[in-house]
Amino acid sequence: MKPRMRIVVLMLLPAMAFAQSDRQKSYDKLKAPTGSWEGTVTATPLTPEVQGKPIQVTLRTPSVGNALLDEARIAGRQDDPITMLDLDGDRLMLTQYCDAGNRPRMVAKTSPDRKTVEFDLVDVAGSTQYGHRHQGVFAFIDPNHHTGDWTFMEPGDSPVHAHFELQRANPK
Repeated sequence: MKPRMRIVVLMLLPAMAFAQSDRQKSYDKLKAPTGSWEGTVTATPLTPEVQGKPIQVTLRTPSVGNALLDEARIAGRQDDPITMLDLDGDRLMLTQYCDAGNRPRMVAKTSPDRKTVEFDLVDVAGSTQYGHRHQGVFAFIDPNHHTGDWTFMEPGDSPVHAHFELQRANPK
């Protein structure tokens, strides 16, 4: 390797280590609130089938902690969507197995204060005939409270925003 090339590679190593550490910290932050959560849902525009309904969320880390499983149930609804999060190379990824019959994949970016992790759409596997999730944000308030904000794109690209206020079902 040429001397200049060695210098460039050596200069890049700390930046690469920091980036990996940053992804790992975001992932660890998302895995920290494992357990049972409960709260309510609000939607904009007003969506009667979910508005003000109780929601139960279970977060667990299967596969020896190599994944995070988020399972949500809204009272009175038949669907039981699950969301899987994992590290994929240099990205923190989210795949949502949606009741609309598709699987949107999103990539994360973390706020500088590390209190929120935002996911933006990369692609969608399956049909978008019934819409798809487009964006998600997890915000950490304290060990017993967090919020989730999701944007669902209905057919014709009409957004529906859902907000979840969650508290730990069995506080520590």
